[in-house]
Amino acid sequence: MPADAAPAAPLAAAPLAAGTPLADSTEQGLPIPQRYWAMLVIALALTLAVLDSAIANVALPTIARNLHASAAGSIWVVNAYQLAITISLLPLASLGDRIGYRRIYLAGLILFTVASFGCALSTSLPTLALARVVQGFGAAGVMSVNTALVRMIYPPTQLGRGVAINAMVVAISSAVGPTVASGVLAIATWPWLFAINVPIGIAAIVGGFKALPMNPGHESPYDYLSAVMNAFVFGLLIFAIDGLGHGEHIRWVVAEALVAVVIGYFFVRRQLTQSAPLLPIDLLRIPVFALSIGTSVCSFCAQMLAFVSLPFLLQDTLGLSQVETGLLMTPWPAVIIIAAPIAGVLSDKISSGWLGGVGLVAMTVGLLLLATLGAHPEPMQIAWRMALCGAGFGIFQSPNNRTMLSAAPRERSGGASGMLGTARLTGQTLGAALVALIFGIAPQNGPTITLYVAACFSAVAAVVSMMRVRQRVNVQAA
Repeated sequence: MPADAAPAAPLAAAPLAAGTPLADSTEQGLPIPQRYWAMLVIALALTLAVLDSAIANVALPTIARNLHASAAGSIWVVNAYQLAITISLLPLASLGDRIGYRRIYLAGLILFTVASFGCALSTSLPTLALARVVQGFGAAGVMSVNTALVRMIYPPTQLGRGVAINAMVVAISSAVGPTVASGVLAIATWPWLFAINVPIGIAAIVGGFKALPMNPGHESPYDYLSAVMNAFVFGLLIFAIDGLGHGEHIRWVVAEALVAVVIGYFFVRRQLTQSAPLLPIDLLRIPVFALSIGTSVCSFCAQMLAFVSLPFLLQDTLGLSQVETGLLMTPWPAVIIIAAPIAGVLSDKISSGWLGGVGLVAMTVGLLLLATLGAHPEPMQIAWRMALCGAGFGIFQSPNNRTMLSAAPRERSGGASGMLGTARLTGQTLGAALVALIFGIAPQNGPTITLYVAACFSAVAAVVSMMRVRQRVNVQAA
């Protein structure tokens, strides 16, 4: 039987009732058409969570003026959301392993929808920032277990396709975020940026109760102390990295980093005593899983370095307009939308080490070609380089995520899903901070230097990815 052929029995099976536990003995995913409805719910909720981060960035100046807040203060509309997600991803993923991914997902979606309504009603910066914190916790509920649910929705032989859909949704949401924000602000006030989440969220909630599968979980007690320690470690590290990039006094940066390291030491020691640790050290002992995490962190750091620095290169160095910049950067996410599903199908048959390595080499070449653009490049010279970077990233992402899920035992899918999101956010945070640091040190050549640094991170990611070729992943464990 071909690797991507689904067994006949699951296809002929009757649809599962709402919330029916998925039998671990079959591990063949949901029957069609319930599989499609479940993935539609996953896509809707993930779109909301990713889109909300992108649209808030565009709306910051408008929000600051309307709420009579400073530009620096308005940054908390973005930071509060990102911080809440980062500190709660792993705790919620661990809780999902215990009480079921469906419960965490739907609870997060409900919280996100209610908080979106609260954001729309906010009349001051503090209330908006507080609502964004709550919204971030809701988004973390969605992001922490969404790939664990995909593992339950698809049979092991087709898991790459489900992961590819997730990657495509993230790429589309990131790409259209600024456009959606600009369109809404052109015809309405900024509260509508959050109000539009409410009907979409309600539709996803109703669909989730009907279509999403339920896993039984396990009865081990939840480690609340580890959850608190996790929040302090990741929160302080984010503040330290962000402060390093934005000119915070070096003593504060060092102090935050040292406190994070001290708490982190005791946090890791505590995890070593747990059978199902909140920080999945048990999974990091699996070589292919650890290598996939390293690949993810480096690649997302490279992507963020490029995304933040490219507008400065195109506008300040090459003298292009904002509209031209937006159009010329579009090929990157647009090609990801095409490459991710293809790579997802291929990942069910070809080693992710090779796929990821080839994709990241292509991305490295694209970044180097962007860094060496001449003084007066033609638009097509820029566009095809962007497309090369996007193709490389799209080829890498789906196979890498599939490998992370497949390498983890089925009952630890929540931990694997949480680490997937944490690796992405860690890489993005580090990349953004490095851009600010490089621009501060070398303002004249900052964009070009940043692209070279991005190429270095991408090259390291390619090497780490290819190290997985000799590692065996037990796909049947998926």
